[in-house]
Formats: sequence, structure tokens, C-alpha cells
Amino acid sequence: MIRVRLTSVYVDDQAQALAFYTEKMGFQVGTDVPTGDARWLTVVSPADPDGVELLLEPAGHPAARAFREALRADGIPFTQFASDDVAAEVARLEALGVEFTQGAVDHGPVVTAVLDDTCGNLIQLAQLKP
Repeated sequence: MIRVRLTSVYVDDQAQALAFYTEKMGFQVGTDVPTGDARWLTVVSPADPDGVELLLEPAGHPAARAFREALRADGIPFTQFASDDVAAEVARLEALGVEFTQGAVDHGPVVTAVLDDTCGNLIQLAQLKP
């Protein structure tokens, strides 16, 4: 059986990304292993520490840089995280100084918001309504 165990987001600086994703987003360290000039560095949700890991992958490759710059220029999030209450998350994160390019917007079956992760990415939060 194939399943998603790991996904990644390219980051400009792993230490900065770790601080943002743990101190602001509320994730916890999953794996932190030195790999030469970088680290195999993942974070996980404290609600599901054995679930999907998010790899904070260095964005050193020119193709990764160009890809992220194009997404940002068009206002497209690099990836999406689920939330049970996007409006509450926006309020919590804004209180911590996180900047949003789109506040909570109700689209009918889903509520979304888009934040800047300070590491080169736009990230969308999404809440599916029952």
C-alpha cells in the first residue's frame, strides 16, 4: 500500500524555517539529522506526531528557486495545511506576528487563508466545512 509519509517545502534558511514552523505554526521537531552542509529536518503536528512529516528542504537548486519565485509572483501557495478553524488560526497567528496575504475567506464548502512563512513560501490554510 502506498501512503504519504513525508512531504517537503523548500526553505531559504533551515534554522529560520525551524523557528517559524515550531514557534509560530506550532509544529514540533520530527527528525533532525546533519547531512553535510544541511540537515534532514522535519516537523510534525503535535496532534499527530507519527503522521505526515514536513521536510524543511534547502532551496539551493536553481529550479527550486525559480519555481518558488514564480508561485509567489502569482500569489499561489506552495502547499496547503488543514485546520479545524481557519479564522481562529488566523487570529492566533496574527497575534504572533505572522503576515497573511489573504485573511480567512469563506468559499462555501471551504474556508481558506494564505500566510507568508518568512522562508520564501506562501502557505494556504484550509478548513473543509461539514
